[in-house]
Amino acid sequence: MTFSADELEDGARAATGLEDFGSLYYREGLERTVAALNTEADLTDMGQVIQHATISNALIQRLNVEHTYTNLPEIDDEVVGGPVFVIGLPRTGTTALSQLVAADPQFRSLRMWESQAPTPPPEAATQHTDPRIAAAEAGLAMLNDMFPLMKTLYNSEATAATECQDLMGMSFRTFHFDGVVRVPGYLAWLMDCDMRETYTFHRRVLKLLQWHCPPVLWHLKTPVHMFALDALVEAYPNAKFMWSHRDPAKVMGSVCSLIRYVRSWSSDRDDPEELGAEQLDSWAEGVRRAMDFRKRVGGDRFADVAFADLQTDPVHTLEATYTTLGLTFTEATARSVEQWAREHRPGSRGAHDYHLGDYGLTPEAVRERFADYLSTYDATA
Repeated sequence: MTFSADELEDGARAATGLEDFGSLYYREGLERTVAALNTEADLTDMGQVIQHATISNALIQRLNVEHTYTNLPEIDDEVVGGPVFVIGLPRTGTTALSQLVAADPQFRSLRMWESQAPTPPPEAATQHTDPRIAAAEAGLAMLNDMFPLMKTLYNSEATAATECQDLMGMSFRTFHFDGVVRVPGYLAWLMDCDMRETYTFHRRVLKLLQWHCPPVLWHLKTPVHMFALDALVEAYPNAKFMWSHRDPAKVMGSVCSLIRYVRSWSSDRDDPEELGAEQLDSWAEGVRRAMDFRKRVGGDRFADVAFADLQTDPVHTLEATYTTLGLTFTEATARSVEQWAREHRPGSRGAHDYHLGDYGLTPEAVRERFADYLSTYDATA
């Protein structure tokens, strides 16, 4: 199979009966994605099916979002509250921190089923029985049956908060594509492309989701926001950040192990040392950019969360984080996050076995690349 941007668009139009993809901003990212898949990704037959489905769904959802706005233009009057973004290197506790915040009833979070299919806009009265939940659960069950190790590597639930990379994927400017297949040419372009419309479309989807399904104070999460915080804050001027910290030498082996496993679903290419070098370069640059942004705008938007504190005392750690950001930690918040913490203790999903050396990396080399970061933040655990 050779991927074609035109054919993929035609397929999405045929599936929906819709024509309008909105701003043509997305098209360059689509073309870059297709070119990388055709020339760099070394896809297996299974990989071709997976990536075709991923791109097709992104196009279908983009068509549906634009169609919804055409029929319901009043949605654009919605005001997105916050948001509070959870950032940090992958495998530093960002998922646990995100789920703790999501347990707080004052926040609106992006749930997996909404991320995959945000239209029609969810309704408060039916948000817990929406048929998209069952569809997402079935898809997740199939994924876990096919790739059982994933259950120990990453916590995914249809109704739980998820990363907002699907929303960025509708503009075809997200590190998600590099996480599932090796596409160095696409990644090099992504590092320096204009991300502003990615975040304005991201905001467009949040408005749609909150329209009939409050609250409107949002919490969102993905480590990849660190690469483009200026564009993010242009779309969300009131954004605040919870930044999780952990020793990068303990992180990078886990990152590489996860990506190696996920990429194996779509490609037989397996060069762990190549993967290690690429991931080290990418995440050192992401942290550098986030630190630079923080120096320029000041630290008032940020609260730092040490991985060790999150592991040993998640509730009080979250309360301190709220205090730093000027958020209200209510009794209802405390009850909800305590319940989530009890039900999701560290290690409850099984052990993740990985070795940094498998990827041609040493603790000393990793820490050298993150020397400024390590001298600035509590990232020793």
